[in-house]
Amino acid sequence: MTPRFAWPDERLVRAAQDGDVTSLTTVVLASQPHVRRFARSLCASPQDAEDAAQEALIILYRKIGTLRATGALASWMFRIVRNECLRHVRLLVSRGDGGQQAGPGAATPAAPSAEDAVLQRLEAERIAAAVAALPHDQRQVLVMRDVQGLPGRTVARALGLSDAAMKSRLHRARAALRHALAAGPLVEGDPRP
Repeated sequence: MTPRFAWPDERLVRAAQDGDVTSLTTVVLASQPHVRRFARSLCASPQDAEDAAQEALIILYRKIGTLRATGALASWMFRIVRNECLRHVRLLVSRGDGGQQAGPGAATPAAPSAEDAVLQRLEAERIAAAVAALPHDQRQVLVMRDVQGLPGRTVARALGLSDAAMKSRLHRARAALRHALAAGPLVEGDPRP
């Protein structure tokens, strides 16, 4: 059984916010296992999870003073990790390669035309904007299930939901995403209706 680590208490967070370097270091180190767990559950790949966790810990170190409620450290860090994972998804989609690298001897696909490249980028931005506009609980389930491809039971367990509640949220998220994408452009400059 994996040992459970506790989030830093409010007193320690407050001391870190007040500039105590030892407290700040302790807060970052104590938050690390939680941040990594969030990243592994939200990001599409282990490398993206590691990158997102590192970036989130850097943000924690630099911006702990902006945390309004000392008791909200966990939810603040979850939002930062989620945003970093979404940023990685946007980068992956905007590259249009799905993160795949051609192996030695693999045929190089024809380069898309400039028009196709612009349309691909606009479509990726449109999808990313629609996902980002979803309510937090729906976005979380959608990213974990459909972007990362995690099994439904794993998603439900990670979020503390029953299987039925997870499926219901996922259904609402997919319906809202379909509706948003059918409604028209979400990205400035997108010429499509």
